Amino acid sequence: MCVNRPQSVVPDAIDFTNAAFPFTASTTHGIFAGAQRLHWHHALELNYIRSGIGFILINGMKLPFQQGDIIFINSNDLHRAYETENLVMDVIMFEPSLLSIDLKFDPDLMAPFRSLGNVDRQSPVHDELARLLRRMMDENEARGTSYMSLIRSDLIRFLSLANRHLSTPIQENRPIKGRGMHALKEVLRTMELHLDYGWTLQELSDLTHLSPSRFSALFQQAVGTSPHHYLIQLRLTHAVHLLETTDQKIIEIAETCGFRNLSNFNRLFKQHVGASPSEIREHAYAGRPVNPSTMKPEKQ
Repeated sequence: MCVNRPQSVVPDAIDFTNAAFPFTASTTHGIFAGAQRLHWHHALELNYIRSGIGFILINGMKLPFQQGDIIFINSNDLHRAYETENLVMDVIMFEPSLLSIDLKFDPDLMAPFRSLGNVDRQSPVHDELARLLRRMMDENEARGTSYMSLIRSDLIRFLSLANRHLSTPIQENRPIKGRGMHALKEVLRTMELHLDYGWTLQELSDLTHLSPSRFSALFQQAVGTSPHHYLIQLRLTHAVHLLETTDQKIIEIAETCGFRNLSNFNRLFKQHVGASPSEIREHAYAGRPVNPSTMKPEKQ
């Protein structure tokens, strides 16, 4: 089978309801399926861990997090999050253009996003940063008079304080940069576009012009699991979506998602999602969609 490679590596599109004010805020419980994919976007992202524990992979760097942590994700960073236990997280996203005027006066305002650093939970400014985040979340929800100005002013103060008190974490491995990062983006996008294809390790590594062993090591570092296991996760996540949103037969969904054997599909689905395909469909018909955020990373 011949697979046509995409002409460009496409980032995730962020839905900003107000194009003139590219800012959005939400609270998530657990890790939703989109965040379990290794993905990237042009927007800057702030995560505040309200409760629970887990870890995030950013450009191949594994950063564990716990209650009170503040995570900075830069534009174009490849990232993927995992929940370990009872995760509740505030997520703020905004376009760099929102603060373009302010960067003229403080060119280092975005430094926290570039450093993979964090603000120590024992820092004297940590509580204020948490309050500023909460206030931005509340203003964005209420949308009262001058809410955009209030959010911008809090965001500038937040980033200024974070930059002043930033600490650099101990890095167990170096982030992936340059050609390796671009090659991974192409492979990930190609896998997502052609979930039904029976990819081999050799074919995936050929897309990057790397040896299978070097490609596997790079992929494992960036994604936190093997290419084979990640492809199964992508296929099962798409299968859940089709089960919840279409009337396709289960055997047709299995084939669409790249599973040639129905019994193998049912076995892997139950193992990774925690329910059978028919149970997921029953939940959907009853108006209780099941989020496949329970899928766990491959045991190392």
